[in-house]
Amino acid sequence: MAKKKTEQPMKKLQITLVKSPIGYSERHKATVRALGLHKMNQTVVHTDTPVVRGMLAKIGHLVKVEEQVES
Repeated sequence: MAKKKTEQPMKKLQITLVKSPIGYSERHKATVRALGLHKMNQTVVHTDTPVVRGMLAKIGHLVKVEEQVES
């Protein structure tokens, strides 16, 4: 019999582009675009998953990451 997972609210990450990807590799630029960031100081919200964390590890020098407070 399978155990039921307890329902936990999904954590959200607020990601802001604070430095331009101009002058960085195409892979960094593609990662910024894949996160949905197009302009400086633009903020997007993503669910905290290992995939998103890996992307942020690659371009951590270009973005600011904050945990979004859920009310």
